[in-house]
Amino acid sequence: MRIVVARLDEFLPGERRIVQAGRRSIGVFRVGDRFYAINNHCPHQGGPLCLGATKPWVTSAGPGEYAMAAEDSLLACPWHGWEYDLATGQSFLGPGTPGVRTYEVSVEPGERVPGPYVAETFPVHIEDALVVVDTTSRAGGAP
Repeated sequence: MRIVVARLDEFLPGERRIVQAGRRSIGVFRVGDRFYAINNHCPHQGGPLCLGATKPWVTSAGPGEYAMAAEDSLLACPWHGWEYDLATGQSFLGPGTPGVRTYEVSVEPGERVPGPYVAETFPVHIEDALVVVDTTSRAGGAP
């Protein structure tokens, strides 16, 4: 099943959308120019995962040193704070802890497909700085 989430220009970096796909609830996140889609169900206790906070990865080269990634790509469940990688759904709470299902996201060109209906149009003339519509003749479209 393919789901249109939003127009690209209406989905700004840092935003998220939660969409329904049948019985599934899926969170779609825009992190910079990348998009992630993840199931909105925390495997820990069924919380609404996609309502949680996003956080950046933190790495350390040794004691007292740490670096934070530039973009948020971890998602924390709002109920208990369990964290999941937005890209893979991997949990970080120990071996055997289930992950969350993720989905492919693509950005595709929008297409306008002509419908079966055509609106009636009329020629427009400008006469002495007045805009006039002539309804006695047709400019094209439906008869």
